[in-house]
Amino acid sequence: MSRRILVADLHPASKSLSAALAQAYVTGARAAGHQTRLVSLSAMAFNPDLGQSGFRNAPSLEPDLQAFRDDLTWAEHVVLLTPMWWGGLPAKTKGLFDRTLLPGYAFDPRQRRMGLPKPLLAGRTGRLILTSDTPGWAFWLMYARALKHQVQRQILSYVGIKPQGFSHFSPVEHATDQIRARWLAQTEDLGRRAA
Repeated sequence: MSRRILVADLHPASKSLSAALAQAYVTGARAAGHQTRLVSLSAMAFNPDLGQSGFRNAPSLEPDLQAFRDDLTWAEHVVLLTPMWWGGLPAKTKGLFDRTLLPGYAFDPRQRRMGLPKPLLAGRTGRLILTSDTPGWAFWLMYARALKHQVQRQILSYVGIKPQGFSHFSPVEHATDQIRARWLAQTEDLGRRAA
């Protein structure tokens, strides 16, 4: 069954492993008959900082942020591809979430259950594809997979997007062409399966 899939390359640079992986996912998904939209953070122009405004008087969305929100509304499955920098998301990536996942669109703070606001993007699934120089064993043992939990639990689940999967490709810096080719093939297969 065909699905509507938003693939978001959340690396701030236009040429990156995240960009290549995003394209591989799209290639696989389109080959399997899925509808896809590809968003590249590097091509987006917006102020990533809410500044002093906060949620109550947030600045108007720039056109690229409104387009991202429209794509998110359209999607049934959301694939986020991002590097891990200093144990977290790149600043512009975090700014994308800060600026677009606002009350009234992504969650409703007036309706609470167990102290949490009602998520408004329910009915969607999501996958996180993470790249890092931190080896997988260290990400697991030393850092307790903190970034995975942040994105899946405190961002996706918080707004109602059900985490469906997680992929971690590392260490990136010294990966050979053969290793990168294997990662690209694995990601293309995920796209074919809309996983």
